[in-house]
Amino acid sequence: MSGLSRISELSSQLSNQIAAGEVVERPASVVKELLENAIDAGADKIQVDLEQGGIRLIKVRDNGSGIHRQDLALALRRHATSKIHQAGDLDSITTLGFRGEALPSIASVSRLRLTSALEGEEGWSIEDDTLEPAPHGRGTTVAVHDLFYRVPARRKFLRTEKTEFNHADTQLRRVALSRFDIGFTWSHNGRVIQQLKTAASREQQEHRVSQLLGSEFITNAIYLDVTLAGYRLHGWVARPAYSRANGEGQLFYVNGRFVRDKTLSHAARHAYRDVLYHGRFPAYLLFLDIDPAQVDVNVHPAKHEVRFRESRAVHDFVFRTVEKVLAEGIPGATETTAASSASYSASADQQSFAPEQAQFPNAALQSGYRSPVGNDGRHRVADSDAFYRQLSASVGETSVSPDIDFNDDQPLGRAVAQIHATYLLAETRRGLVLVDMHAAHERIVYELSLIHI
Repeated sequence: MSGLSRISELSSQLSNQIAAGEVVERPASVVKELLENAIDAGADKIQVDLEQGGIRLIKVRDNGSGIHRQDLALALRRHATSKIHQAGDLDSITTLGFRGEALPSIASVSRLRLTSALEGEEGWSIEDDTLEPAPHGRGTTVAVHDLFYRVPARRKFLRTEKTEFNHADTQLRRVALSRFDIGFTWSHNGRVIQQLKTAASREQQEHRVSQLLGSEFITNAIYLDVTLAGYRLHGWVARPAYSRANGEGQLFYVNGRFVRDKTLSHAARHAYRDVLYHGRFPAYLLFLDIDPAQVDVNVHPAKHEVRFRESRAVHDFVFRTVEKVLAEGIPGATETTAASSASYSASADQQSFAPEQAQFPNAALQSGYRSPVGNDGRHRVADSDAFYRQLSASVGETSVSPDIDFNDDQPLGRAVAQIHATYLLAETRRGLVLVDMHAAHERIVYELSLIHI
């Protein structure tokens, strides 16, 4: 231990700056924390103004409940919060924020001004421990100037203005997609980027999704809303034709909180396993509503991760729900003004939940083709065997010839051999193609279901 100084307690300023390293990575992190506070305050209108990508200014104004004058100074102290009061509250968190670290951490690395007013009362503002009257309607405004000016070393790691704004814009879009009951406006360097009104109806919600994720997504999306034994999964899953080359189009929310969860992402990806080519990723915007007591959100400082008490049940519910929507056709297709968006819904609140026994509505294909997917979610062996026998027979009937005339209607060429009763070897103009018969079978079933959407 020689060479080490005596143990001493860190100052509140230094401890807040260290905590800021976990909470505040860049301007986008500040935007996220302030938006969460505004939502928790009950706001239905939020305005965000950014300058220089948020490095020079981040200002978030809401019309929420506001902060008591006596609590303004306390709000800037670490671990001061109105959202939890005892240890038991951590077992069932219903708010987006709860640690009481955001405001003091942000204030420790920037110039922060907090202004707020209660309904019918005068507004007050605090900056650098100075409290003074300030005109303000009901709600709160947080203005963050010169981010990281107090810790220049951190500022050196910030990227260009354009890059930082893109990160902040991504955060704003994620939050706006999570709360259709809130109107959002945000601007950058004085130019309005988005103005989103509250969206109550499905049509209005799909219009917002189209604005934020693109009209192509919603045009190719299937809407689903399934409730089963305390779990509800709703939102939009894109048809395989809209697959992406990366995973950026995958948005999952748990009780309104955007998360990156391996259980959920694996369940959704696995549901697409038979209808997507290798190297392609599905796109979806999904919301899982679950009893707060069944999920632990106190896992990551930035609250990106969650932990489920019954992770296997959650995985199976998400997997089987999405798989059914993709594999069984789309019941109750409806037209909307935003797009031709199919709808899938089911409710089984009174049913005892067993993931492997979950039942969903079964749609018959109008083409007369008998789907090999049964109500239990498993392939009917007889139909699958018939399909494979048909493929195998075509192999036996094909004669290999060096002068075969291939045409454009045969992108996979002509089958010439079967391998291990699983793969087909096909000859094309340019070479050989290996076809997974099971995957081909699933793809055909899916394409047939699309004909009648």
